[in-house]
Amino acid sequence: MKKLVYMDHAATTPVKSEVLDAMLPYFSEQFGNPSSLYALARVSKEAVENARAQVASAIGASPDEIFFTAGGSESDNWAIKGTAFANRKKGDHIITSAIEHHAVLHTCAYLETQGFSVTYLPVDRYGLVSPKDVEEAITDRTILVTVMAANNEIGTVQPIREIGRITRERGVPFHTDAVQAIGAVQIDVTEDAIDMLSLSGHKFYGPKGIGALYVRKGIRLGNLVHGGGQERRRRAGTENIPGIVGLGKAIEMATADIPGHTAKIAAMRDRLCAGILDAVPDTLLNGHPTLRLPNNINVSFRYIEGESILLMLDAHGICASTGSACSSASLEPSHVLLAVGLPHETAHGSLRLTLGDLNADGDVDYVLDVLPKVVERLRSMSPLYAARKGGV
Repeated sequence: MKKLVYMDHAATTPVKSEVLDAMLPYFSEQFGNPSSLYALARVSKEAVENARAQVASAIGASPDEIFFTAGGSESDNWAIKGTAFANRKKGDHIITSAIEHHAVLHTCAYLETQGFSVTYLPVDRYGLVSPKDVEEAITDRTILVTVMAANNEIGTVQPIREIGRITRERGVPFHTDAVQAIGAVQIDVTEDAIDMLSLSGHKFYGPKGIGALYVRKGIRLGNLVHGGGQERRRRAGTENIPGIVGLGKAIEMATADIPGHTAKIAAMRDRLCAGILDAVPDTLLNGHPTLRLPNNINVSFRYIEGESILLMLDAHGICASTGSACSSASLEPSHVLLAVGLPHETAHGSLRLTLGDLNADGDVDYVLDVLPKVVERLRSMSPLYAARKGGV
């Protein structure tokens, strides 16, 4: 049987057995609708509120500031559109960064068609947003700043506490897409002066199709989904009880001991990264060398294309990503890598490896054995590499 090495944890993670065990009763015997009044329904209602408390505790919020959604993309859409339309009389200006997830960028682009103005802040070569740039971009028409906590492609961790301090001083709501950060870096919405925060269960060993939006008390936010009175009349639709229960259990486990949990993964990441850079010439590490997620490696191999690397790695049982994490089938180069200044042709040769609980030291050894050979073979067929070597 072909060896399987899964190094795409930033794309999705498996559901942990403890999480699945917590969810299972709510698919069968505990199936009540929490909006009903009888005892069976009250069991579901209690489960929802317990999960709400688990999510709130993980990020330093109050339970009544947590709203369940279908995932990170919905949470981003709700935070941005809800703020924009609810505050239109106050202003029409939004600030974000050039390297946000498409759930943010495409939402901002949509709002531009509705008459809003959006400033897309640049980043430095490591993918860092400058808090000073945020401060200078704020005007009396600014109604929202949205900057992600950590980048999904290159792993750079943003200075959200400094950004939060600035936005709080200027009286502008601050939203952060923390989908990649939960369980990897410590986040406290009070200390970090965050007004809204998006998260998604399947990024930290919970189920797919469930997420949450933290909304600080007092933030003016319109509804995205209209209908019934669920989620305190803020988000209509019968609750996904098994998913909510799984999200609560998963985030409780993921944030119980972040330094201890990430130490082993960071050590494997560092050994893998050093091994790749040492074994493969003409390779660039993308993202900040130290201010990055503990499981993230993003490298660009000159003279070859990432899609070909993925296909050959897959033939060896190695799962990874190239380009934008959620759209690796796209032939377009990553907007993130272009934003940090990589030439178009170099950005095409990117590979993202994200480690997690499925990995062990033997997986690192296997990738370090396979990957250099894959790159060497692809370069042997590359006209660009041949020209570089003087072959044509």
